[in-house]
Amino acid sequence: MLDHSELDNPFWSSLNSVHRGLALRSGDVARYPAAYAPFLGVADAKANVAADLEALVAHDEAVYLLGIAPKPPARWHLEAFHPLAQMVCEKPIAQVDGPDIIELSAAHRADVLALTRLVYPHYFRERTMDMGRYFGMYQDGRLAAMIGERLGSDSARELSAICTHPDFAGRGYARRLTAMLTNDTLQQGRMPFLHVSYENPRAKQLYEKIGFRLRRDIPFWSLKRLET
Repeated sequence: MLDHSELDNPFWSSLNSVHRGLALRSGDVARYPAAYAPFLGVADAKANVAADLEALVAHDEAVYLLGIAPKPPARWHLEAFHPLAQMVCEKPIAQVDGPDIIELSAAHRADVLALTRLVYPHYFRERTMDMGRYFGMYQDGRLAAMIGERLGSDSARELSAICTHPDFAGRGYARRLTAMLTNDTLQQGRMPFLHVSYENPRAKQLYEKIGFRLRRDIPFWSLKRLET
């Protein structure tokens, strides 16, 4: 069985596999363009990345690291957040009935951005949808719930932006979407994984209930250049 060690450094792994065509690079550092995601990865925690960071990160910009972070160079501030729960699912999930699921496209972008601004505002950007496939369910002419693919590697794929409009909460929409994309990912021969905050215990409990297990607690940081 694969150990999926690439998930220990998921930003770097994604930028060197499924998203290598998006990556902005300098030495041992790679990042997503700001319009896609504010994420940056480093090859090794011991790498000397001062010049690489200077080349890739703007003065007024905060970027985020997951799993591995370097020792911050002079004039940079690395802030540690609470670790996230990184969860994986190894078996298909029982599907539940509900509204039709459609694949979302550029025609749905305005609806996606409106929903994520409301309930998933921190890391979703104008072109995050271009990082993978996104799916949703419409009710009463509105995007009621959605899910998408974000990070990944040749052997694993992250489920992300799993969210429901408050007007449609409690109907099992998130569970239906999660089961669909989890099962589809498994059918492709990839391991589904996701990240959830311990400050969102309801979501974590839902994922555990339907078949996800904790792989590890994974460190999470922000990095910003200090004013000089």
